[in-house]
Amino acid sequence: MSSTTTLTLFRFHDSRSKMWAFGQMQFAHAYISKTPGLQFYKLMGSGREPGFSPLPDWGVYAILGIWDNEQYADHFFDNAEIFKRYQAHSSEQWTIYMKPKQARGLWSGRNPFTPSTDLDDDNPLIAVITRATIKAGKLIKFWDYVPTSQRPIVQGCKGLIYTKGIGEAPLLQMATFSLWENIDALKNFAYNSPEHQEAIRKTRKIDWYKEELFARFQPYRSVGTWGGENVLAPYLRPPASAPITAFS
Repeated sequence: MSSTTTLTLFRFHDSRSKMWAFGQMQFAHAYISKTPGLQFYKLMGSGREPGFSPLPDWGVYAILGIWDNEQYADHFFDNAEIFKRYQAHSSEQWTIYMKPKQARGLWSGRNPFTPSTDLDDDNPLIAVITRATIKAGKLIKFWDYVPTSQRPIVQGCKGLIYTKGIGEAPLLQMATFSLWENIDALKNFAYNSPEHQEAIRKTRKIDWYKEELFARFQPYRSVGTWGGENVLAPYLRPPASAPITAFS
């Protein structure tokens, strides 16, 4: 069975819960790192909306996980004490289940995403994660161009369902997560946006990344709400029953 990737977003409203969430960026590792079936994970904060901002959004945090299979992921979300703590402190949670389609580059010295062998040809949805560690000497040039490169997303892209800037460390380690209705919508942004094309040219010319990764996924399941609604529900077919896999 192919691995499953999950991204969970948490929203924290009051000051006490935001302080708790910030502290978990350090303390939650002791619990999550021991999770059975978890191949790779990252705890991340987020940038202010719209687009991707170097200014932190203290109210939104994320957990990315790569699991041996979906059952291990479900077991964590249903039973792990640390996840229950996140639920208790947050006002909203949303988890997207995804199958890796392709990935190039490195994240913390490795490429953790193995393309799935059981993609659904009838599911057109696309999720994208771009992640990079920015060279310290290129920070000013990079963040100076970000508002321009993000302009098409801020103004609204056809076929874009959702996007959020996330990252492991402010300024230096950043990532973007986006959900698209189909590959044509993604390609239209990637190839027909002058701002995005200029960002690609600047990346090659200025060489502002110490490490970078680009990955595409097929979202296939959505649990929870964001902004009071299950964002992917209108785009997903009812799930087919799956055989139960025993833990080993």
